[in-house]
Order: sequence, then C-alpha cells, then structure tokens
Amino acid sequence: MSRQVADRSREVRGGHAHPVRRVAIGVSVLVALGATITAMMLSSRPTSSDETRRAPDFSLVDTSGARHSLEDHRGENLLLYFSEGAGCQSCIVQMGEIEKHAEEFADQDVTVLPIVMNTREQITADMAANGVRTPFLLDDGTVSAAYGTLGRGMHAGLPGHSFVLIDAEGRQRWYGEYPSMWLAPQDLLEEIRSRLS
Repeated sequence: MSRQVADRSREVRGGHAHPVRRVAIGVSVLVALGATITAMMLSSRPTSSDETRRAPDFSLVDTSGARHSLEDHRGENLLLYFSEGAGCQSCIVQMGEIEKHAEEFADQDVTVLPIVMNTREQITADMAANGVRTPFLLDDGTVSAAYGTLGRGMHAGLPGHSFVLIDAEGRQRWYGEYPSMWLAPQDLLEEIRSRLS
C-alpha cells in the first residue's frame, strides 16, 4: 500500500513539474528568438564612412570584355558598386534602378562601375533576366578585399551591398554598406551630392 502511495505521489509531483518546465522552455525560446531578431536588426543597419584615403588601384575586365583601371577613369567621379552578384535578385535590381536614373548620375559627373565576384556567364544570365545593360566588372576577390567589402553581407567570402565613391583625383570620399540589400537611387544620389559638393 505504501508503495502505491509513493508512486502516486511521484506522478502528482511530475504532473505539476511538466507545466513549469514547459513555461521555462517557452520563455527560453522566446528570449533566444528575441536576441536573434535584435542581432539581425542591428547587423542590418546601414554603415557609412567619410574617411578620405587614396583609393586602391584596380584593373578588371568587364562582362563586355573592356578593361577598367582606376587610372583609366582619372578625372571622373566613380561610384563602385560591390554586391553578391549572380543569384542575388536585390543586387541586380539595384543596378537596374540605378540605370533608370542614369541622367541624374551623369549630371553629377559620376560613372557607376558595378563589381562582382562571378564568372561572365553567371552574371550575364542574371543581367539578361532583369534587363540590366551596364557591364559588370569581374573580380577574383582582390579588389573587393582592397576596398574592405568582403564578408559585409550574408556570405563571408563575398562582398556585401557596398558603395564606394571616388573623386576625380582618385580619393575615396565615402563608403556605404547596406545589409538590407537596397538603397533607393535618389538616396544614393543624395549621398554622392553631399560628398562631392
């Protein structure tokens, strides 16, 4: 008889422990989820730097076969657009939207050079699918590393969604990083105007 009472006592205690344990687990999961969401929101905030430095030189071939170097563009204001490239729909759409504002970029005397770490075949397929015409410069990672763009996005070995403004004298005037994978062209133009004025 005493054995049955002891077994019943354990069942009752165990029955009360389960809801408490479930609540504790639920609270732990919610805290972990909240911390993850907070970390994602903080890491998706744009970062910007007005540090001026001599822009690293580069020499890259674009998807049309033309070679570009910093020296070739001396006397022009350049906007380098680094992105994850092929497979990143936002990245290609960003370039398509920049193209729609080509006259406004030209009014600021700015040449936009998009740079990706893809093969020609990979990026041209995405360009064609999205109606993007601006040739992309093909980087093996050297230029992306020199400009500090690697690992800033979702992939450690690829550039993030980065813009680098270089003035006509070859000085880097602005670096902007957009983990949300988007910057409205009008906002981009405003960033450029404020640095070149």
